[in-house]
Amino acid sequence: MTADAPLTRESFRRLKPISVPRTMEQPPGRVWTDEEWDRISRGYHARDMDEKWNVYADGDVLFLHRSWTGRGVYEATFTPLADGGRRITTAVVESDAPKYRNTSEEYDRLMLELVVSAIVLGEPAEELRAGLVELTTRMSGRSDLPAGVVQHSVVGLRTPE
Repeated sequence: MTADAPLTRESFRRLKPISVPRTMEQPPGRVWTDEEWDRISRGYHARDMDEKWNVYADGDVLFLHRSWTGRGVYEATFTPLADGGRRITTAVVESDAPKYRNTSEEYDRLMLELVVSAIVLGEPAEELRAGLVELTTRMSGRSDLPAGVVQHSVVGLRTPE
């Protein structure tokens, strides 16, 4: 396989499907360009233990799995738009609590977009990162959570230099 070859399910050792899918009522609203979709559809393979996500596409569906466990967490269907680009029109998230700590629709929407934006595309995604920290802080009831720790522990992101 060349470096530019898209990743497939077979590119990963042990992937487990979502066992109890819950449809997201409102998936991320971002419109992804055709160029972004080309990159997204090639997938992402975690390079080391600190990275948390493995991603691949099958047709128009993007599958996002935790890298350590292989558990499926998100599946998102990207639909082409008449004016170009793609939008996520349907998405599901794992709702089996022992397999994925589902916190809220808002959290899942943000996480799905953050993983695609920051992990797969390598974008700075500063607004999404800040949103994750704010939401995690609010849900935890703590005010002393370091942003870098939140971003790394949940998504596998390092704080931008």
